[in-house]
Amino acid sequence: MWNLEGQTVRGVYFDQPVEGVVTLSRVKYGGAVQHTVDLFHSITMFGEERTIVLLDASEVVSVESNDCDGLFYWDVA
Repeated sequence: MWNLEGQTVRGVYFDQPVEGVVTLSRVKYGGAVQHTVDLFHSITMFGEERTIVLLDASEVVSVESNDCDGLFYWDVA
């Protein structure tokens, strides 16, 4: 599934681990998927505080899923 809107994801943004909620998933020109992630904890990049980052699908490490049996993460590989 490429649309992760509303899901909690973990990923890597410029070599920094990040975690947050996907507010927008989109298919970019050329077919690559990109997610807008509202971070749980801000990060500092290039001297600026970031609360939102853009992650390509390849930068997402795991996705939280909530089903009837409870909460779990599945790794993206």
